[in-house]
Amino acid sequence: MAAFCKRHAYRGGKPASALLARLRSAPVAPVSLPASVLSALITAQVQLLRSLQATITQLETTIKRCLARHPRAVFLAQLPGVGTINLARLLAEVGPILDRVESAEQAAAECGAAPVTKASGKAHGVYFRWAANTRARKVVTAFAHNSRMQSPWAAGLYANARARGKRNPHATRIVARAWLRVIWACWHNATPYDPDNHPAAQRLKAS
Repeated sequence: MAAFCKRHAYRGGKPASALLARLRSAPVAPVSLPASVLSALITAQVQLLRSLQATITQLETTIKRCLARHPRAVFLAQLPGVGTINLARLLAEVGPILDRVESAEQAAAECGAAPVTKASGKAHGVYFRWAANTRARKVVTAFAHNSRMQSPWAAGLYANARARGKRNPHATRIVARAWLRVIWACWHNATPYDPDNHPAAQRLKAS
């Protein structure tokens, strides 16, 4: 049990002996299945999980090969926290948007990272943008969340948004919108992302 907890990075705080005691003291079903039936059921489940794991590994290998051949993958490969799967999703969902829009702000709007501003007379409001590419929104917000774990600049943007009273989803979209400006520049200038060439990140590092 201790080895199992270590292998799976258990963080529950309970010792292995206590966990094992809980398993052994679990209530017994009033009508138990024969051991042979339980063994067959569990074996089938294990085989299914192994098959799924093998399929996932095969798909990840295929994705890596496709990324290696993608002509623009190099532009975004060094984004902090992007990862292989997130990079592939950015290229697949956000890439076509970047190709057809005329500005980073338009890309942010299509990706749902920019709010909608409505004004009528003296009334003025900023609202969540429902009319957007939902798949692209999921991709850029997932990347924004990952990036703030590794980029002090992204973490600062998120912290400032939260300090202004923004909820987690809104603060994450603010980070995503800022990253889309960076991604737009890399995409259209054919320049790989480099934190040393990111002025805002460098100003933060210097301060």
